[in-house]
Amino acid sequence: MSAWLPQVTLHSLVVAISVLVYVLTTRVERERRPPSIAIAWVLGMIALPYLTLPTYLLFGRRKLPRKVLHWSGIGSHCTHWAEDLIESFGLAPCAPSSIHLHQDGSESAAALFATMSNAIDRLDICTYILGNDAFGREAMQRMIERAQSGVQVRLLIDGVGAIQLPASCFSRLKAAGVQTAIFSPLLARKTQGPRNLRNHRKMVIADGTQLWAGGRNLAAEYFTGVKGAPPWRDLSFDLQGPVAAAAAYQFEADWVAAGGRPAAPHAATGAVRPGMVAPDGATRDIAAPGVTTPSVATQGVVASGAVAYAPTPAGGRAQFLPSGPDQAEDTVHALLIDACFHVRERLLAVTPYFVPDVSLETAMRLAARRGVKIDLCIPVVSNHRLADFARNRSLRALSTAGVRIHLLQHMNHAKAVVFDDSLAISGSVNLDSRSLLLNYECAVVFYGAREIDWLADWIQALIPEAQPFDYRAPSLWRDIGEGLLLTVAYQL
Repeated sequence: MSAWLPQVTLHSLVVAISVLVYVLTTRVERERRPPSIAIAWVLGMIALPYLTLPTYLLFGRRKLPRKVLHWSGIGSHCTHWAEDLIESFGLAPCAPSSIHLHQDGSESAAALFATMSNAIDRLDICTYILGNDAFGREAMQRMIERAQSGVQVRLLIDGVGAIQLPASCFSRLKAAGVQTAIFSPLLARKTQGPRNLRNHRKMVIADGTQLWAGGRNLAAEYFTGVKGAPPWRDLSFDLQGPVAAAAAYQFEADWVAAGGRPAAPHAATGAVRPGMVAPDGATRDIAAPGVTTPSVATQGVVASGAVAYAPTPAGGRAQFLPSGPDQAEDTVHALLIDACFHVRERLLAVTPYFVPDVSLETAMRLAARRGVKIDLCIPVVSNHRLADFARNRSLRALSTAGVRIHLLQHMNHAKAVVFDDSLAISGSVNLDSRSLLLNYECAVVFYGAREIDWLADWIQALIPEAQPFDYRAPSLWRDIGEGLLLTVAYQL
């Protein structure tokens, strides 16, 4: 009789424990995973438990302990549906902003260095990569100069980006008084969460009142080009107003999470300090933190510590939108899907990597089927070949639904989406699952007609030189390869 009983082997026990660990951690931490990802983890633990279980424990989580957001009992009923949605995430409301979008790398570099020069009390810099090249060294030198002039300078760099920078650079920065912190270093456990949750945010904040942000890392290929090659196409912007304060709040949270000491509150001296630098190279007199500059205040912006140059005409409104494991919800992902169901006439998008999850792909397909004109711009060849390979299944499905795919002949690193004439979003967020559902990212949502039209024109200017996507059915082996890669692409 005992011969018919199942034999409990060490291997079967490991398989059972692996699956049990997955089930318990998923339930306890209330992780919400796409069915395909859940199936992939479970099958991996059944087939290769000795490899899959350690991989899951190291990389399997995508959210820190969830914050439970309760309704305040007050309905804000903002003027735009997206404002209501973002406020429901527990994030800062939309605010008037003086916004300057950058046409190219040289304009972006001028705005970046102006923001750094304008810092009076504190300069906060968050980047994924700090290049060991001429541009990166110029950025480091400006940090050093600000620190030596008495400004508190803090540099937060991701652990992956940090390994590309020699230790001598960090030593030089620290010796000059620049405080540095590495977010989730690969060989040390300082930041909460798995090692594959990277901080991809790009922000430079002066005194909590002026923000430079977008898709550019602080390296030569994003601004000036390298080895005679032109710089990558990219988008960035700078702004003044409460949106910068929201970005400063997010930086502080990231800084503390990476082991940095919390900053002291800004000191308001009440004095007017001259000689601040605008991106055009001119100098302006500016009020110290806590003092309102009348010329900007008339535009609805409190310029406490920010340069009063070329303010956006009345009506410029924006909202800071961080996303990542530290947010209770998948904020940018939710906004994009919701916007796909609100859009009526046009959707313009540009991104270097396009590997969306099923929900975002479906939302875009349904928008195209009901007559929305969708133009998606991506590079023919990006700097991530696996993403280029994995994207084709989604591109074929979208093309069949009527989405126009434009393959750019140059490397494009810009990230922006425009919905009709009422909403645009730009920042560090790529349209792929890793960026939308795993990484720490940030973006700014624009509601003003000036910024929306500017971004729409910038994207449309890319289309004439692009080539169309060939959406013919793939070969059997390529189809199998794409399917296998998409199974793990979520973690790539």
